[in-house]
Amino acid sequence: MSDSERRSRAVLFDMDGVIVDSERYWHEAQPEHIFPATLAGTYPDLDETTGMNYKEIYDYLDANYETKVSKEEFIDIFDETAREIYRERVSLLDGFQDLRGELGATGVTVAIVTSAPPAWHEIVTDRFDIAVDATISAEDIDGEGKPAPDVYEHAAGVLGIDPADCLVVEDSKNGVEAGKRAGMTVIAYRSGPNDDTDLSAADVGVDGVEELRTEIRRRTGVGG
Repeated sequence: MSDSERRSRAVLFDMDGVIVDSERYWHEAQPEHIFPATLAGTYPDLDETTGMNYKEIYDYLDANYETKVSKEEFIDIFDETAREIYRERVSLLDGFQDLRGELGATGVTVAIVTSAPPAWHEIVTDRFDIAVDATISAEDIDGEGKPAPDVYEHAAGVLGIDPADCLVVEDSKNGVEAGKRAGMTVIAYRSGPNDDTDLSAADVGVDGVEELRTEIRRRTGVGG
């Protein structure tokens, strides 16, 4: 870490595509199932909606595309798909538990900040026995979801940590934008499904889990 870099006191992990490899399954489910059941015309590029809260995805689709079902029907379709993905298909980020332990042992706060509702992130945290200092959903706030900064600003308030001292790990364009707009340092994590996504707004990009762990340790001073 250079003298000009500020050591982060908290690491805020996105859930989908970071803590669990769900984006590869969402990238299949949306064009193959959710969009055909929802839209009568053309489908959006996946980067348009990745990282957004699913209820706001419907609003976006309704405003920009030709929807053929109600918001309530869309929510039911999305919820059923999500529960199957989180219960049966996703895997935990390799080495997450060890990294979480290292961060906690050195006083670094660890939180999950996600667009997923509590019913979904609870499946993940229960299934993989994940214990963090806070899990914050876009549905917990009276504000907009990603790419708006609201959920990250709320997280900083809940944790009692200056946004400038928070390190965000995101894999989507909307998530990166949300973290940067909140005044946080953002790591863009690439793991395959998002290799072509424009994540250039992040402070740094990493390819794969080894680079991610190294960068988190470097920016928090863990192990240094």
